[in-house]
Amino acid sequence: MKIIVMVKLLLALAIVLPAQLMAANYMIDKEGQHVAVMFKVSHLGFSYNVGRFNSVEGQFSYDKNNPSASTASVTIDAKSLDSNHAERDKHIRSDDFLDVAKYPTITFTSTSYTAGSENDIVKGNLTIRGITKEVEIAVNHIGEGKDPWGGYRSGFEGKVDIQAADYGLPEWVGKIAIELSVEGIRQ
Repeated sequence: MKIIVMVKLLLALAIVLPAQLMAANYMIDKEGQHVAVMFKVSHLGFSYNVGRFNSVEGQFSYDKNNPSASTASVTIDAKSLDSNHAERDKHIRSDDFLDVAKYPTITFTSTSYTAGSENDIVKGNLTIRGITKEVEIAVNHIGEGKDPWGGYRSGFEGKVDIQAADYGLPEWVGKIAIELSVEGIRQ
């Protein structure tokens, strides 16, 4: 009887363990700055202001054989906003917009990953100014493989549009287009 139970246990482990070993955990390569979160906002309907956040960190788990098991968690230092104009950056950091003194971080935590025919979709909770809304980020897995330093990397790009008013920002700002490029180092 014990032998039958032991055989069943070993068979179960033989099935479950390889599936768990397929998923890989990655830390976003902040040190090498292989991460970018950029934004584009209309300026009075005449042109666009563009910028980025210079300090982004996080992690993700990705399994190309089972994408639905993938996860991501990202924290952005809101003070690291950089639109290439010091006075504008100071204003955007103020309580008129991001209020970085009260809300120093912007966060994203995924809730699902769905493979698609054109883009994959990562759903998750985006928090800006203490307000959390679910967003859908269209992502593409760019590639993965060994790097020249003996590590293993995986990279993604993504896009999402949000409405400023949904996050307590002035309604006249309108749509904010966000693009991201993320490269992670397998842990």
